[in-house]
Amino acid sequence: MATAKKSVATKAKKPAGPKPGEYPGKIVDIDVSSEMSESFLEYAYSVIYSRALPDARDGLKPVHRRILHQMAEMGLRPERGHVKSARVVGEVMGKLHPHGDSAIYDALVRMAQSFSMQVPLIDGHGNFGSLDSGPAAMRYTEARLAQAAMAMVAEADEDTVDFGPNYDGQIAEPQVLPAAYPNLLVNGGAGIAVGMATNMAPHNLGEVIAATKHLIDNPKATLNALMKFIPGPDFPTGGELVGLEGVREAYATGKGSFKVRATIEISKVTSRKMGIVIKELPFTIGPEKVVERIADLAKAKKIQGISDIIDLTDGQTGTNVVIELKNGFEPEQVLEQLYKLTPMEDAFAINAVALVKGRPQTLGLKELLQVFIDHRIEVIRRRSEFRKAKAQGRLSMVDGLLKAIIDIDKVIKIIRGSDDAPAAKASLIKDFKLNDEQATYILDMPLRRLTKMSRLELETEQKELKTTIAALEALLKSEENIRKQVSTELTAVGKAFATPRRTKIGAA
Repeated sequence: MATAKKSVATKAKKPAGPKPGEYPGKIVDIDVSSEMSESFLEYAYSVIYSRALPDARDGLKPVHRRILHQMAEMGLRPERGHVKSARVVGEVMGKLHPHGDSAIYDALVRMAQSFSMQVPLIDGHGNFGSLDSGPAAMRYTEARLAQAAMAMVAEADEDTVDFGPNYDGQIAEPQVLPAAYPNLLVNGGAGIAVGMATNMAPHNLGEVIAATKHLIDNPKATLNALMKFIPGPDFPTGGELVGLEGVREAYATGKGSFKVRATIEISKVTSRKMGIVIKELPFTIGPEKVVERIADLAKAKKIQGISDIIDLTDGQTGTNVVIELKNGFEPEQVLEQLYKLTPMEDAFAINAVALVKGRPQTLGLKELLQVFIDHRIEVIRRRSEFRKAKAQGRLSMVDGLLKAIIDIDKVIKIIRGSDDAPAAKASLIKDFKLNDEQATYILDMPLRRLTKMSRLELETEQKELKTTIAALEALLKSEENIRKQVSTELTAVGKAFATPRRTKIGAA
């Protein structure tokens, strides 16, 4: 009974809740317009820097960079097997990119599409879509890194780029990739931010590398000189550029518009009738869209002279749309109408906006190339310093082993006769004139390995390490040598991945 009374008394002493009209916590009066303005600016900043705009150095948006980095971390290299795309998406979303699986998968799919990328970065297995249809679900498709992607992510673990915390601060992610070639120019890209947008055309890898090497050798090169190497964009779907005035304006100012036409052949499609055969279409234009548009115009009698249209396009032979003409109509006249009224001629507007040192800028051709060159110089400098330090550390260990191996029996005797590891270390340092790291390395090595050490092998390794260190020191001492190294590595990338130009340069 006494216990019951104590319980009631304790319950009665609990603090009462808020009285009517009172609210717990702190309420701050703020100006609505000020709050809306600040919140919108924070949102705009997040979209611009964390989602929509590519970095001018590696040409990647954060989602693309995170996919490539995480796939490299997963070991999905070209020589290994494909894994389900859903697994890649899950890893990227869980560790680096908390913006939803559909956005990640869409980005992964685009990097695997040969009709979207001049140099695809993902090797996809399965249905990754076409210009007229979307891809299969991520649970059906498989992916691994393409060989060209290895040139983007290689050496990231050699202190070549800065890393920062991921969204929850538990792991680190690269702020930019080493990027062995100017990916922004080669593969292009598009994005819509808040108050700004970017739209970059793809270019031929071999031409871009040639222009980059020329700018390395001639820092004061003019736009005309660079355009001798890069006459215009090169779309993965081919087509024909109509006029170069808009291209030149885009290369000079970062903004410009030009037209791209379909590639066609005029030939007999039957024994009596001529026809127009579409072999290539403007970038992002699918054959179904063109066929549907031509059929609607012919039905409405806005285009005269077309008797039939057949789409023979498939994944093996590429675009193949046959337009059969009526007798008495000139193919050139019908073709002029098709260019005017259908997507067989399409405008492409370049708006070269990218992040430079964390700020969005509109860049011309020379500026885009220069940003990449500066990035590669920094990558090679940091890589060389990392490799030099690593080689010096190994050389110190080899020097210590060479000192110890002269009298290996004495080393073993010291280790066995010492009371503990600190005593053994002190004896080794004193008797063989080793430093602390050398003595620790010898102590940590199993005796069976120590006794099998070959003096000749160690001396050979010592000589090789000294040669490597000398070469790295010579490279780091000269800015000119670093620039030559950038050029040499670009040449190797060009030999590995360059392809002939697909888009023809036509007259205005």
